[in-house]
Amino acid sequence: MFKPLPVAIGLRYLRAKRRNGFISFISMASILGIALGVAVLITTLAVMGGFQREIRDRMLQMVAHATVSADGAAMQNWRDALQIAKADPRVAGAAPYVDTQGLLQGPREQPAMVRGIDPAQEAKVSVIADKLTQGKLDSLSEGSFNIILGRELAAWLDVGIGDSVVVMTSKISATPVGAVPQTKRFTVSGIFEAGYNEYDKGLALANINDLQRVLRMGDAVTGVRLKMHDMDEAAQVATDLAIKLQGPYRVSDWMYENANMFRALKMEKTVMGILLSLIIAMGAFNLVSSQVMLVTDKQADIAIQRTLGVTPMQVMQTFMVQGTLIGVIGTVAGVVGGILLTLNLEWILGKIEWALGVQLLPEDVYYITGLPTELRADNVIIIACVALVMAFLATLYPAWRASRTPPAEALRYE
Repeated sequence: MFKPLPVAIGLRYLRAKRRNGFISFISMASILGIALGVAVLITTLAVMGGFQREIRDRMLQMVAHATVSADGAAMQNWRDALQIAKADPRVAGAAPYVDTQGLLQGPREQPAMVRGIDPAQEAKVSVIADKLTQGKLDSLSEGSFNIILGRELAAWLDVGIGDSVVVMTSKISATPVGAVPQTKRFTVSGIFEAGYNEYDKGLALANINDLQRVLRMGDAVTGVRLKMHDMDEAAQVATDLAIKLQGPYRVSDWMYENANMFRALKMEKTVMGILLSLIIAMGAFNLVSSQVMLVTDKQADIAIQRTLGVTPMQVMQTFMVQGTLIGVIGTVAGVVGGILLTLNLEWILGKIEWALGVQLLPEDVYYITGLPTELRADNVIIIACVALVMAFLATLYPAWRASRTPPAEALRYE
């Protein structure tokens, strides 16, 4: 098959055995360096994406996609808000809630967020019922003054099912002896484990009517929690609901409430990607070295080609083709290796733990079993393109040097 002259010669140089074995070794090191950098970068970003997805999913299991609350006061017309929200086809579920900061007292004390929920409607906005390790959500019946605690919170308070917990709220009542915080004794009826420390240690659930009575709110609530069919529409749907209610309302969505955490995760992933890209750059520098040595080794061949009418541009293209092919081979090998490593990472981790007799990811520390990964095609494509660009740029200077070789000087000592 017909090939352009630079391509044919470049392929010939790639396949030919070289007189200097060290040049072949440097070329192989370049391929391995690029392949290793690509594979490591793909695997690392997949693991970081998996952890980010795991954190987001566990967080969203406990929180609503969006909330609408009265600005600086309790929401009185929350039933109207529920009706409007349920009529919106973008809303999958809606439920009222009451939130208050409290100090929980058992054998020990621990501050936590106490949330009043309606057990009959809570399933529309969260999966807390599926996270209960002890007890049932139905135990939060009106008038029972039962409370469900996170696993870490219960352990810190040193309480279990059937024990009493005194909840001291931030609501102040005026009494003949002065201002005192409102308190109420609750009975622990359940324990949940969300797998997310912020909720396992900092959240307690009670019946919404019981908490309203403790806080003396009457029929008012803190706000309405919404769950969307598409969580990316949370902010827009909550804003539309607040506009329809025609009042001073505060709108918040899951991205806004956790903006700092997601921003930190994104920055960490970006910085890690940049740092690991240096491994690919090291392979590219090795490619520069191998190409410079190859040009030196092929001085006589370049001179003969020039005397046969090959132009300097064609000489330059020849070495660019040869160097770029090394980059392509390294990139393809790295992409294949990175994908295979990512898909089998959990199995490999298990074998390493078995061989060393240690647990690298303890469940009680990381709240997960196994190693989550998220292999995204766009990340793989971007990494492959970066590696190819680096390899291409690495060939420019050696190829330019080859094109500037004077034939007479190259053949003088042949």
